[in-house]
Amino acid sequence: MNYTYGYARVSTQSQELARQLDILEKYQCNKIMTEKISGTKADRPQLNKLKESVREGDTVVVESWSRLGRSTKDLIDLVDFFSMKKVKLISDKENFDTTTPQGKLMLTVFQAFSQFERDLIVERTKEGLKSARARGRVGGRPKLNSKKVKQAISLYDTKQYSLKDIREMTGVSSATLYRYLNARKTNHYDQ
Repeated sequence: MNYTYGYARVSTQSQELARQLDILEKYQCNKIMTEKISGTKADRPQLNKLKESVREGDTVVVESWSRLGRSTKDLIDLVDFFSMKKVKLISDKENFDTTTPQGKLMLTVFQAFSQFERDLIVERTKEGLKSARARGRVGGRPKLNSKKVKQAISLYDTKQYSLKDIREMTGVSSATLYRYLNARKTNHYDQ
């Protein structure tokens, strides 16, 4: 059996969901998930629960795109997510339904924009690396001075210094120190 899920969200606790819920009711949703949380929050528990609940053939209804996505990119990613799961997506305000010819066209446009954004990020990264190399810089993590690492380990082994003290004296971060200490335990690092 396929389910129809409604999703409604307002940005603050003082705002009301009634208008959105009235719209979602006409779609005879089996379950309506609601949130009172800012759209700028990446972690929206009810939306996450919705994403985990939907199955192929289900339908998700929203009052408008602004209730679903935090940004254009987020909205495109969500539309893409539901599309990949073969979940029908309906936005009442925009009169968007992914099963109609117009909806399929818009879905194709959304996916093209998503791919375009990914391609731009790759292109900018390559350009940035090329520019850095032209100035004599190489990408990646800076190389650690093995003497500094050995010094940090020795200081740690004395049990007289805090991690902050060791970091200030050697420039070796706590995470790096622990990585080398763990490697030492498993005999992957010799002093």
